[in-house]
Amino acid sequence: MTPAAIRSEAVVPPPAPVGLRESKKQETRQLISDVATGLFLAQGFERTTIAEIAAAARVAKKTVTNYFPRKEDLALDHQDVFVASLAATVTGRQPGEPALSALRRAFADAVAEADPVAGFTGPDFARMIAGSPTLSARLRDLHDLREAALADALADATGAPRGDVIPRTAAALLGAVHRTLFQRIQELTLTGQDNARISATVTAEADSAFGLLEPSLAAYAAA
Repeated sequence: MTPAAIRSEAVVPPPAPVGLRESKKQETRQLISDVATGLFLAQGFERTTIAEIAAAARVAKKTVTNYFPRKEDLALDHQDVFVASLAATVTGRQPGEPALSALRRAFADAVAEADPVAGFTGPDFARMIAGSPTLSARLRDLHDLREAALADALADATGAPRGDVIPRTAAALLGAVHRTLFQRIQELTLTGQDNARISATVTAEADSAFGLLEPSLAAYAAA
């Protein structure tokens, strides 16, 4: 390889700059989300109205609904990342790595980092969700959507048609472990345990939970 080629490969183009309009939109969205979260935590999700959020953020009510079509979206504003997380882990798994191994490793990393996507939301947020039938129902929906996205990723990884019963069954089993562990982290958070203690407990429990799937899924969907 020539020195010129080395220099060419070393040059990384800078990221495209964010336009002023797009930057303002991102700032407005974040402001609305932050204001809404503060109100939800202070007075409860069910008792807080969109009009109150708009007034506190000093924007029009329609501006709030343009960014967040449903009130639940204001509280669960990282839901897209949550839904895509398991599928992304399977898609990005290491060469030769089965899906179970990749998901197990990714969950361990998430626990070590106290990642909110794994369930480390903090006591105030956990209480808000537990105290709101609307948010609890929406969280169940998000778990279902995450499982469906995982099923599609497993189908693509194994060459099966999307909707085939095998990847759907595998996704249901893997999704159930993640759903149970998420709920477990929330439960321990609500008892007042700190993240370090929760991580220690859930790490051991996750090892047992994922271990239950090894007889059937240990080699499934190897990259």
